[in-house]
Order: sequence, then C-alpha cells, then structure tokens
Amino acid sequence: MINMDNIYLVTDQPGYTPQISRLLSMMNYARYTVTAAVRDLTVEQLDFQLDEQSNSIGALLSHMAAVEYFYQVYTFEKRKDLNEEEMKRWGPALDLGEEGREHIKGNDLQFYLRQLEEVRARTFELFKTVDDDWLAIQEPFWYGKEANHYFMWFHVVEDELSHRGQIRMIGRRAIAGH
Repeated sequence: MINMDNIYLVTDQPGYTPQISRLLSMMNYARYTVTAAVRDLTVEQLDFQLDEQSNSIGALLSHMAAVEYFYQVYTFEKRKDLNEEEMKRWGPALDLGEEGREHIKGNDLQFYLRQLEEVRARTFELFKTVDDDWLAIQEPFWYGKEANHYFMWFHVVEDELSHRGQIRMIGRRAIAGH
C-alpha cells in the first residue's frame, strides 16, 4: 500500500483517478509518519497514560483505525451509525474516554498495526469504486453544515496527524520512564 519510493510525492496512484490519487498519497504519508513514531514501542509504552484522564498511544492508534472505518461506512455505505457488532469492535476506540481506557490495553504494536493495515486496505479497495466526482458529493455534516466527501476524507488525514502529535509527546514521556 505505501510505496516508499514515492512517499514524498503527492501524485497519481495506479488504479485511481487524479484527485483520489492525491488524497491517497497524503493518507500514505500520514500513516508513514505515524508508524515511524511508534516503531519498537513496548506494550507498557503503548499503554502508558500521562494521567488517569488521558489516552494511551495504543488507544490513539485504535482510534485512527476506528475513525477511518467510520468514514468508510459513512461515505461509501451511506450509514450514519455503526451497527451493534461494529460498535462492539470500534466503539471504545471511536469515543475513547473511560471505555477506551478500560478496553484498549495490553496489546502489542503488531495488534495496532494490523488494525490500521486492515482498515486501510479496505479504504484503498473502496476508493477504486469511485472517481473524482464522488469526492465533490455534498451532504449534511457537522453543526447543520454541508460537507463533501473530499473534506470528510481530509478529516481522516487531519485526525490522524493530530493524534500523531499526541503520540510523539506521549511516547517521549513513556520512553523517558514517565
């Protein structure tokens, strides 16, 4: 999925229309930087919390996968909510908070990377089914305002990069021994 030869190019991707290619290029780069930030972290470091109200790195990684999964459902399947089975799997990671702190822990790095890879592989398959016109489709979104699919998927990238910053900060504290 991530072509390391072209990680710094926002460019065409084989099998995708031009604007979707560029969006996927940005998603690839964001994911590349996230995986670099968590490389070699232990279970203890992935579970580390700055305080009892904060999220762990593991929870933030699961959150990234859950957000991307939600936007797959929202934009491709036209469902506004996850079903009961999906909520069991993704709910704690989507909402984080107390439920996330309680349920998302004790996993090694490969667990989180597999989650991210599984969701991303599905994203890439779904994007093969649409073209650039699909990105322009508008629908009701936050606070009674309209948004297009391009913005929604930009938000997936933006959310991941925002949490990458948190991960880097938490990681420095976890590695330093708190």
